Amino acid sequence: MPIFKRNPFGHILFLKRWLVRLFGVVSHGRYRRFNRLQIEGSEIIRELPETNVLFVSNHQTYFADVAAMFHVFNASLKGRVDSLKNIGYIWNPKLNIYYVAASETMKSGLLPKIFAYVGSVSIERTWRSAGKNINRQVKQSDISNIGKALNDGWVITFPQGTTKPFKPIRRGTAHIIKTYKPIVVPIVIDGFRRSFDKKGLLIKKRNVLQSMVIKKPMKIDYENDTIDAIVKRIEMEIEQHPSFLKVTPPEEYKKSEEALNKQRSFWDVY
Repeated sequence: MPIFKRNPFGHILFLKRWLVRLFGVVSHGRYRRFNRLQIEGSEIIRELPETNVLFVSNHQTYFADVAAMFHVFNASLKGRVDSLKNIGYIWNPKLNIYYVAASETMKSGLLPKIFAYVGSVSIERTWRSAGKNINRQVKQSDISNIGKALNDGWVITFPQGTTKPFKPIRRGTAHIIKTYKPIVVPIVIDGFRRSFDKKGLLIKKRNVLQSMVIKKPMKIDYENDTIDAIVKRIEMEIEQHPSFLKVTPPEEYKKSEEALNKQRSFWDVY
């Protein structure tokens, strides 16, 4: 591979490879040592085509969710079975993995700008900016860039557009699906909000049970399914439909939280 070969967004792949390796080594302990990530469905990753795959997931932190997916995807492609054991998988990472993020977030400091180089497809939010609610038109260039990323590889998106749970699915995700007809793979994550700060950069609590469930691709009739139908399907698949919302008394919640954190006995086998 030529040392200055670039991806469709102009990023030098040699530099991107080393950034992924660096951040992979630094972040690996967050999912294997300080906390342990329980994975389901790694075999599904190995069955996917090289391009035009859209991952839809619920969202709990700005960066830790995406970093975990980079780890899981690369580990799965290197033959790990629901495990991040042996970080050697990060030496030759899949470089055409992208994630959709708010441009406001990715411009908020030096570190986010570096993260953006690793694979961000930055878009302008149409509903919120600088902490205020707004209403503006979708930029066609943002849609085109997501299509460009899908044409080159895999794209991760968080269709609620926020880390707050049980918020509505943004219809733009359904429009992307209707327009580019990608394979849509739902992912459900949990435990990241408890273990990291909101940005996902600092460890807030150790020994938390984290989980990532990769589901089978959604069956979508790209021509006949309506936008509303696709939105509703995504809401169910990533378990953010109101029917999943259960009001739990504080005492019961505390007991369930303690029970979750005790489910780490299986880590001893690693």
